[in-house]
Amino acid sequence: MELIQTLKGHIGRVWNVGWNPEGAVLATCGEDKTIRLWTKENSNPLKYGLKTILTDGHQRTIRSVCWSPCGQYLASASFDSTVAVWDKKSGEFECNVTLEGHENEVKCVSWSKSGQLLATCGRDKSVWVWEISEDDEYECAAVLNAHTQDVKKVIWHPSEDILASSSYDNTIKIFKADINEDDWTCCGTLRSHESTVWSIAFNSSGKRLVSCSDDCTLKIWQAYEPNNEFGVATPDNETVWKCICTISGYHNRTIYDVSWCHLTDLIVTASADDSIRIFKESDTSDINQPTFNLLTCLNNAHLQDVNCVSWNPVERGILASCSDDGEIKIWKVREDMY
Repeated sequence: MELIQTLKGHIGRVWNVGWNPEGAVLATCGEDKTIRLWTKENSNPLKYGLKTILTDGHQRTIRSVCWSPCGQYLASASFDSTVAVWDKKSGEFECNVTLEGHENEVKCVSWSKSGQLLATCGRDKSVWVWEISEDDEYECAAVLNAHTQDVKKVIWHPSEDILASSSYDNTIKIFKADINEDDWTCCGTLRSHESTVWSIAFNSSGKRLVSCSDDCTLKIWQAYEPNNEFGVATPDNETVWKCICTISGYHNRTIYDVSWCHLTDLIVTASADDSIRIFKESDTSDINQPTFNLLTCLNNAHLQDVNCVSWNPVERGILASCSDDGEIKIWKVREDMY
């Protein structure tokens, strides 16, 4: 991997990075209560410059940012227990909506593929689903209390309105709307990790999920639908998720984040051991018992804990990371690696 650029400007920890749908703007957030938008420079398409600093949206640390599928909205989650929604109707991003309801720190925010749903989660052990009307009104559609501890991450399925969450209670939960009861229900609990599940990511098809944990392992989960060709039982005619692979022995400290590239199928991890690692599935893998190999490791990717990693959604092999050291880094993976 080649380091393309180091972006500096945040004061204190940088918690999260997120690319816009076109892959041309990177949003970052952190301890300094600001969101920074970095865009490509016209003179050099591999270099990014600071375009905007968004302030006054939150009173405490901003933990998570997420772009809407249309790229016109940016949601941010904060330790001040609120979620802000920024839009650029006026040409510049402004915070026009503040969502309240969580009892304390909001840890993550995620936008559904349809753009009509927003999910949030937090230290209060809850997952919230918000519905967005055509006139940009946000209404709480469900408060889900399936977890017994702090919820670290929420993500949406890449094509369906299915929601996954991971928690301090060592589990992953899968939620979907119950059409008959006009409510959301937990339709799956994934158990295999021995400690906090910090992050999760779907692959491009949404039929696999990767999770990372305080137990220093990655786990690959496979969805088995009713009447599947493998004969896996699906009680109540519901899709069943099974752990089909455990990747261990690489990180020696907590794995904080994981991102599954939808362009190359590579998996990247961020860890408290200051490293970034990239994994690739073996060409000879069994679909039900896959093997993943370590492609590369950057042992000192950052000076301190690496908090987040994110693949560019449009440009193959481009990756962003951020750290407790206050820096954001843009990386490029060699083409012959994928």
